[in-house]
Amino acid sequence: MEEKKTFDSESAGLLVKELRKSFNSGRTKSYEWRMLQLSNIARMLDEKEKDIVEALYKDLSKPELETFISEISTAKSSCKEALEGLKQWMIPQKVKTSFATFPSSAEIVSEPLGVVLVISTWNFPFLLSIDPVIGAISAGNAVVLKPSEIAPATSSLLAQLVEEYLDSSAVKVVEGAVPETTALLEQKWDKILYTGSARVGRIVMAAAAKHLTPVILELGGKSPAIVDSDVDLQVAVRRIIAGKWALNNGQACIGVDYIITTKDFAPKLIDALKDGLEQFFGKDPMNSKDISRIVSLTQFARLVKLLEEDRVSDKIVLGGQTDEKQLKIAPTILLDIPEDTQIMNEEIFGPLMPIVTVEKIEGSFDVIESRPKPLAVYVFTNDEQLKKSFVENISSGGMLINDTVLHVAVAGLPFGGVGESGMGSYHGKFSFDGFSHKKSVMYRSLSGDSNLRYPPYTPEKQKLFKAALSGNIFRIILALIGW
Repeated sequence: MEEKKTFDSESAGLLVKELRKSFNSGRTKSYEWRMLQLSNIARMLDEKEKDIVEALYKDLSKPELETFISEISTAKSSCKEALEGLKQWMIPQKVKTSFATFPSSAEIVSEPLGVVLVISTWNFPFLLSIDPVIGAISAGNAVVLKPSEIAPATSSLLAQLVEEYLDSSAVKVVEGAVPETTALLEQKWDKILYTGSARVGRIVMAAAAKHLTPVILELGGKSPAIVDSDVDLQVAVRRIIAGKWALNNGQACIGVDYIITTKDFAPKLIDALKDGLEQFFGKDPMNSKDISRIVSLTQFARLVKLLEEDRVSDKIVLGGQTDEKQLKIAPTILLDIPEDTQIMNEEIFGPLMPIVTVEKIEGSFDVIESRPKPLAVYVFTNDEQLKKSFVENISSGGMLINDTVLHVAVAGLPFGGVGESGMGSYHGKFSFDGFSHKKSVMYRSLSGDSNLRYPPYTPEKQKLFKAALSGNIFRIILALIGW
């Protein structure tokens, strides 16, 4: 049996060299090439839907409908938007010029950056791989995709599908773990998009800095849901459950990490959550087919450690059951955990839901602002002034009033973080822009050249030049006649 060749720094360097040669040939820049690749992705999503569902079930036990909604359908929407919008996106944007440059015209040209690297993650391993690739291709780049090894079935499928459906001279998949990713990060890229943890994000950014490579970092953080007492509680609870346990069992960067509500309202909220969870997943959620499992033993052990920490385990008001063999943890609600515990200081990324109580709902501002800026904030209230206060005063990657996670389905909204939750954004046209350089171009004729800008700088020239820069026609006329 032939031994598989190690993918090391030398291999990565040769790969980048090959892709740069392909990019420099101009093949990826044409509208026709981009449209062909996007059309092939759209065809792939239709023809291989069953394979995608099976891979995600192997990796995460993800329910078929959840897979279709959160991974396949969203990828189809991104691809459709790129196919429909690409011609318009590629048209140079005209810019008004000033009197000082008359006669002239100017425009902003979107040009591809070159050879880009997409490092994906395991929680939505298909969507978060293919969506950035759609953006990179639509912008005319050559691309390397590094899927997550923690979702091996999806990683293997992506490698197979990219080779089968896309131009292998310009779009490549590199599978592997830390050594392969390290080898890739040692190379010079024209942009890197990374989705994952802040810890690894720092490693990616440090590697990129050596080559002055720009980055888009899609990280995460502790995204809160604030629940006011004036809401329709049944609707609010259903939407919170949809943005936590029905979203890859809490393994989502945009999922609800914790809830803030008032001390008086907390008992009603907890009762409603208990009823809602039973309605969604039955009396024994550990055996529900409508909830994903934990992705790996490592992640399972991390979550159990959070749950079993001193001063945490005695705060459980619902759930807490674990099954290592099946990699399952029941939907778990915890009340008023001490702030200095690990679970309250790192992104949970699982089915554990702390509830933090405050005396008045306005106290939630202090709770949120005491932590790094989150990727998302969800506010449930009918108070218009409170809505306005959150939008104006709370900094986060995104914000959604009276629902969870659905803002990422709006193509016209950028998806990205701020501060610890990331930098840069993508989605739809923002993906195209994120993988493009906006080149400033001005056109002038060689005829009609004025000596006004050239030495010698006489008092008359100075007066006329200042008048021209002011844009005031009356001053210009006066300067021309010598006043």
